Parts: sequence; C-alpha cells; structure tokens
Amino acid sequence: MALLSVVVLSQAYSKNKETNNKTEMKQTEEHYTFELSDKVTREKVTFKNRYGITLAGDLYLPKDRGTERLPALAISGPYGAVKEQSSGVYANQFTQRGFAVVAFDPSYTGESGGEPRNVASPDINTEDFSAAIDFLGIQPFVDREKVGIMGICGFGGMGLNAAAVDKRVKAIAVASMYDMSRVTARGYFDSMTPEQRSQMLEQLGEQRWKDVENGEPAYGAAGLPEADQLTGEEPEFVQGYVNYYKTERGFHPRSINSNDSWTATNSLSFMNMPLLTYINEISPRPVLIIAGENAHSRYFSEDAYKAANEPKELMIIPGAVHTDLYDKVDVIPFEKLELFFKENLK
Repeated sequence: MALLSVVVLSQAYSKNKETNNKTEMKQTEEHYTFELSDKVTREKVTFKNRYGITLAGDLYLPKDRGTERLPALAISGPYGAVKEQSSGVYANQFTQRGFAVVAFDPSYTGESGGEPRNVASPDINTEDFSAAIDFLGIQPFVDREKVGIMGICGFGGMGLNAAAVDKRVKAIAVASMYDMSRVTARGYFDSMTPEQRSQMLEQLGEQRWKDVENGEPAYGAAGLPEADQLTGEEPEFVQGYVNYYKTERGFHPRSINSNDSWTATNSLSFMNMPLLTYINEISPRPVLIIAGENAHSRYFSEDAYKAANEPKELMIIPGAVHTDLYDKVDVIPFEKLELFFKENLK
C-alpha cells in the first residue's frame, strides 16, 4: 500500500490528466443528483470555520415552517463527495420532516475555500462540522438548543469526532461510517504490517521533497475507473463506488471521487491522529450508527458502537451495501432517523 487513494480504493487506476487543473474548473450550471422536494427551499450560503476557511453550503428549509424555531442538522459526506450528492439527498429528506439543514462542502473541496485543493484533515474537517453548527445556531429560525449532526461515510467519523468535542451537538447519527484515520494508518481490516506502514511513510516523505522542490503539491495518479472499464473482477465496494460516482446516479463535476484525486501526501495527518479517541465522551448525548449488512465498511460501525457509551444504537440494514446508504431513499431508514432526532434534539 502506497498512498491514501490506494489504501481507500484497494486498487489503483492510472489517469492521464492533470487532476489539479480539473479540480479548479468552475461549473456554470447547477447540478444536483436528486430532485428538490416541492415542500423544501434551498439557497447557497457561506460561513467560516475557526481557521478562517470559507465553507460553502446549501441551506434547506421547509416551505411551510411557521414561526416556531426549528431543530437543525449539519450534514456532510461522503469522503470525496460534494453537497450536491449524498448529503443533499439527506438534507432534502430531513427538511421535509421539519428540520432546518445545512449540507456543506468540507474545507479544500467542492465550492469551499482552502488551498491547495483536494486535501483532507482529521482536525480541520472535524472543525468544519462545528463551524456548520455555528452557522445554524445564529439563524433566527433555528433553536440552537436543538442542533445535531448527520455524517455519511468518512464524514461519519469526522462527525463523531466533532460531537465528542462540541457539547452543543445534542445528538448524532452516522451512515456507512468510515474511520479515515484507521483505514489510512492500518489498512482495511487493520491488515497493514509495520513494514508496510514504514514504507508508506518513507514514500510520503519522498513525495514531500518533490512537492517542495516543485513549489506545488502533486496529485495522486490513482482513482476510480470509468464505468465501462470495470471488468467485474474488482472488489465489490470498488464496483459500488463506480456505480455511484461515475454514472448518472451520483456523478458531479466537482466531486473528487467523480473526477479527480487527493493530493499525493493527503494521507499524512491521518497516519498518526486517531479520530475516535474520545467517542465515549459523546455520552450522555445519543448516538445512532447505521450500516449495511453487506457493507465492506460495517466493521467501522460495529467498533465505533462498542467504543461509544450509552445511549447508543447500532442499526444494520438487511442486504444493504456501503453505497446503498448514499442515496437510496427506500433503503435509508429516514423514519427511524426522524424519530431519533426529534426525540433527542431537546
């Protein structure tokens, strides 16, 4: 295992393009991977995190919200996605159920600020959730005593980390959760040997020399294949990612997983900064963890559940795989999620 893209995707695919140039492309047309409910309004918003990075979000509100202050949710994920994809699907559904929601692009990705592009950080991305809580809490239509987090995939881990440190968060739910620090530092199913870890760190160090000599970061040459390049021999989860990110179902021009790759040194901060060290301190605030029965990532959810203190619940969706919980509204248990947040945002 060499770089994060290899660790996360398990299989590398060469791409003959300048990924950093594609990341900078500005899209003039709005594109969402789902239809907005006629019961919901959506507007673009921006807010800054504690590091001064401007984050871009979509604010979803019920059209008929009345005058009472609303419970609110901050949503982000999956890792490498943008707000017009899965997090927007969740926001659209929650808002129909009476919540004010901000779905946001994390720092250095999508329409959010930060240079260089396509970088992730266990610290900064945890802070991004708290910045979204800041934003929601100063809106006149939001009850700041009733704010929660919904995290998807890699931003499930970031969201749990944020909830542990930010006591303003009254409840958190995660779906298809990834612990990005664990999978990066140890490999899938903790299979990385000490020798492989050492080799990976050596390679990252060498890449840093190249980056500083070139005056700019290199971008990984690995990513998802196109849908027509699948052979059927790939791991199930790679096929699942391709069928979401590289097809009409989930493709978005700004999504790293649809088009680009992370910086070649993106793994560094995840290698020795464990995300879920203090997950037990979320208690007595409740945690709901949702995973697919057949998801390759299920073990992250099961282990997070074991590490968390009560009140907590682990919900396994029969027959579901990891990406089913990205956008399949007939599979995602929104009724359960609605009940969970309405009972606990108080």
